[in-house]
Amino acid sequence: MKKTMIWICTGILVASAITYTGLFKNDSAHRQAEPLSAQQKVQSAQPSQPTFSSEAIEFGSYGQDVYELQSRLKLLGFFGAQVDSQFGSSTLKAVKGFQKEFGMTPDGVVGAKTKLKLVNATPHWKPTETPLHRKNQASAQEQTAANNDQTDETMGSANTMGLSENDLKIMANAVYGESRGEPFEGQVAVAAVILNRVKSPDFPNTPSGVIFQPGAFTAVADGQIWLTPNETAQKAVRQALNGWDPSGGCLYYFNPKTATAKWIWSRPQVKTIGQHIFCM
Repeated sequence: MKKTMIWICTGILVASAITYTGLFKNDSAHRQAEPLSAQQKVQSAQPSQPTFSSEAIEFGSYGQDVYELQSRLKLLGFFGAQVDSQFGSSTLKAVKGFQKEFGMTPDGVVGAKTKLKLVNATPHWKPTETPLHRKNQASAQEQTAANNDQTDETMGSANTMGLSENDLKIMANAVYGESRGEPFEGQVAVAAVILNRVKSPDFPNTPSGVIFQPGAFTAVADGQIWLTPNETAQKAVRQALNGWDPSGGCLYYFNPKTATAKWIWSRPQVKTIGQHIFCM
């Protein structure tokens, strides 16, 4: 009889343990299957969009950050010009207007505080067009591929200013003589400075006139203007003709390690690319 009672008690304990374990598992499964909270849903639904880099954006900047800056400002109605990825006077005016409107010092420099305000003010912003600087790069790649099967006459294929073949060739000579060894962006900037001078009423109205203006370019003075330019220099000229101006509209540049003219230091400096300081 005692043995029978022991077996019965043991069976009851085992059954209870199995029932408890099953309930625990069911409860865990139920908790794991609970729906996400509202905050989790929002976080998981938020798309991953391009955001500003950590670098400050200022007059003369160029590229993805400026593209995002201009398009966000345009969404808010502060920027009405073309989104061209180039921080010029129109962008500067728009930035100052935004900073003033949002209670910040309107210094025109887009730092962390301005970026945060801008991102918070445009939560639904999305890139809706291919940035112009990417279009320019794609155009340059297509142009380079075409040049492999064509003669030097293609130097004028991107020419929208009506420049002569001699002007385009001498520009490549100047870029090579002045800036070979510099980053490609710096070589494009040198070509852009030449074009900016052509457009300015204060300088000759042709690239040849600008380049050979007395005392204007070191490469002319030391004879390096006559060195044969490489494909990189020619490509830099084409990029400048396509509208890329890394200098931000500058008319001058100089190497602070070799510059001898004191007056050049009085020019408003915009940015440094490689060994060259570009100024207005």
